[in-house]
Amino acid sequence: MTQAATETLSVVVDREIPYPPEKIWRALTQPHLIEEWLMKNDFKPVVDHRFNLRADWGAVDCQVLAVEPNKMLSYSWAAYGLESVVTWTLTPTSGGTHLRMEQSGFRADQQQAYQGAKGGWPRFFAALQQILARVD
Repeated sequence: MTQAATETLSVVVDREIPYPPEKIWRALTQPHLIEEWLMKNDFKPVVDHRFNLRADWGAVDCQVLAVEPNKMLSYSWAAYGLESVVTWTLTPTSGGTHLRMEQSGFRADQQQAYQGAKGGWPRFFAALQQILARVD
């Protein structure tokens, strides 16, 4: 197996968000808020918890891998042959929070999924920021 065949791609979105990590954490971990910016879900911020994200186009099977409240959240993201990992990292800044999302594990032959994620995550971030602006 050549190195190229095993290399995977990642989608990374970085944003400075003018809210504290605790507020963003709620939007990343409370099912009713996740539904508003991402998809319907049965998420719980508990390691090994299996959950689904459901949309018109189908479902994503996920499992929580790591939880560090207000700091880091990681879960597997499996759909249509894609086996990937989504990791959220929250870093406090003077003006709020640096929020980083990395979805890793796209194979070179999964360009459609990769391009979809590259286009989709900035839209999810925009929706997330709108929810943060109106929830307490």
